[in-house]
Amino acid sequence: MEVKQAETFLAVAEELHFGRAAHRLRIAQPPLSRMIKQLERDLKVDLFIRSTRSVELTQAGHALIEPARQLVSDSKEAVKIVNDTRMGRTGRIRIGFAGASTYGSIGRIFQGIRKYQPGLRLDVESSMFSPESLTGVLDKDLDMAIGRWDFLPAELDSHVISEEKVLVALPPRHRLADEPAISMKDLANDSWVSLPVSSGSALQNRLTQLAVGAGFIPRITQTAPDSWAQLVLVSAESGCAITLNTVRHNLPDLGVVYKNIVDSPNPPLDVRLIWRKDNVTNSVRTVVNIARELFDPPEQS
Repeated sequence: MEVKQAETFLAVAEELHFGRAAHRLRIAQPPLSRMIKQLERDLKVDLFIRSTRSVELTQAGHALIEPARQLVSDSKEAVKIVNDTRMGRTGRIRIGFAGASTYGSIGRIFQGIRKYQPGLRLDVESSMFSPESLTGVLDKDLDMAIGRWDFLPAELDSHVISEEKVLVALPPRHRLADEPAISMKDLANDSWVSLPVSSGSALQNRLTQLAVGAGFIPRITQTAPDSWAQLVLVSAESGCAITLNTVRHNLPDLGVVYKNIVDSPNPPLDVRLIWRKDNVTNSVRTVVNIARELFDPPEQS
């Protein structure tokens, strides 16, 4: 039984009148009657008892009502799913993000999707350094990523969703803990706790830039796998660290002292949502539009 036959059968079964059923379906009565007769031939059973005064369902006709309704319902649902996917209202997006510093951003995107496109599924890969997630997007293992990059390949497009302030994290009993702000030159002889040097992260690059600008090479004595472990080591007096105001706000208080940096060029780091220019599916476009709605670009000074 085809969907059109099911719709025609249901119209007659519910109206119990061929004329009213034809009017409901906006077709002439003769084609409707032919369609019902063809359906009965296909099924090799009478579905209706017809007389000059009435139309009644046979036992087989009664039995066919629920399967016919299910067929019509499944057809409508299939069309809806296809249209929702085509319009970006449903689907699956794979997105990578760094961790604690981007919890707020990824949380707002989740909320926006639940509010505006609840049928869209967001699969997240957390604790990914920015270069790692960039590679994932380039290799199409990820559809999108949130992170900080000093440079983006031409194949990618992006939207700035926030700016992060770069801070120095000092151990609780550091000699400069009571100073209102610090100069990088004052930390030339200190030990440093860094993120993995091989990660190529913008934050790790900033440590090198700030130190070299102040006339020294940072003496890295500890390497941490992520920002949480990095601050735990700073709290344990293992050294100083370059970190972000978002890390400070999203992690528990470990007794670490955060300081602004003076006398060194230290602009904010842009946090971007990135995606491939040749992968702008409707689902990706939906997330991009939600992000643009949620996150206004920072004002240029």
